[in-house]
Amino acid sequence: MKTRPAFDDAASAGIITAEQARALSAFYATRPGGAVSFDLAHVLWYAGALVVIGAMGLFSTLAFGMMGGPALTATALIYAAAFVAAGRHLRIAHDLPVPGGLLIACAVAMTPLAVYGLQESWGWGEQGRPGAYRDVFTWIKGGWVPMEAATLVASAIALRATRFGFITLIAAVALWFLSMDIGLRATGPDLDWETRRTISLWFGLGLIAFAWAVDLRQKRTDYAFWLHLSGILTFWGALTWQSSDSEVAKALYALLNVALIGLAIFLSRRIYAVFGAIGVALYLGDLANRVFKDSLLFPFALSLIGLGLIGLGILYQRHADRIGGTMMRSLPGSLRRWRPDHGDRA
Repeated sequence: MKTRPAFDDAASAGIITAEQARALSAFYATRPGGAVSFDLAHVLWYAGALVVIGAMGLFSTLAFGMMGGPALTATALIYAAAFVAAGRHLRIAHDLPVPGGLLIACAVAMTPLAVYGLQESWGWGEQGRPGAYRDVFTWIKGGWVPMEAATLVASAIALRATRFGFITLIAAVALWFLSMDIGLRATGPDLDWETRRTISLWFGLGLIAFAWAVDLRQKRTDYAFWLHLSGILTFWGALTWQSSDSEVAKALYALLNVALIGLAIFLSRRIYAVFGAIGVALYLGDLANRVFKDSLLFPFALSLIGLGLIGLGILYQRHADRIGGTMMRSLPGSLRRWRPDHGDRA
């Protein structure tokens, strides 16, 4: 993995010039799989952005909503303009693309608030006022559709201008909310839990397929990671929170999680292996609970399961290239072309 400090060290040693160090750093930062690995600085940057987005959305209070429509829209636009200006300054003047891109993502996240203020000012139409602004993130209501559609447009504009992959996460969340709210309009006011889970399941599958397609086409920026993350979170969450006493359904759940691990190897996306392993562990834990219920052997059985998973992880780490190579050699040529051409990524 090439990093800016490594190039700077090479420049200090006289191997390359300072200008070449900057150019190489910029080149590798935009290559798929060439992004800098997460360190403490990255964790703090992303955590800060999520706090800002949450503060202006999920954790907004009723007092925030009492500002009135025009004031809410003005607040959102002022914040967005400030975030864009600061983000561009960090990206251009200080060569800090990650914190700069996160600030621009925060600007995109102001879109629902701006549209909410406009709807408060101009009226909500036949849907009526769905509720306070914070309800956007917790309740399914048909009146939220314009806010979600506007967020998708703002995300597309920001992505075209900055090519910062994290913005795709905001777009994916908005698209998921939109699918739920459109589902409410299509099925009527009584959108039960099972229907919501089914919508999420198919939406997650669709998003995974779209992320796969992006993986096959992208040349520079790794947009697909956040799409893969959103897709597997939605699909796996809907799959895991199903309610069934059928042993066949539970076994099928375990097999699907094993398939996710195989998909992780095929796509070189470790995020699927993470969720697949968690799903397998949940199934084995439930099985151990039923077999050793009210027995002193239960914690020991769980411990053995955990140690077994750790052992499998070590085994895979040692033979990852061989396993991946064997998989690719066993696949027909018609399937090989569907494997994204990149190194192993999260």
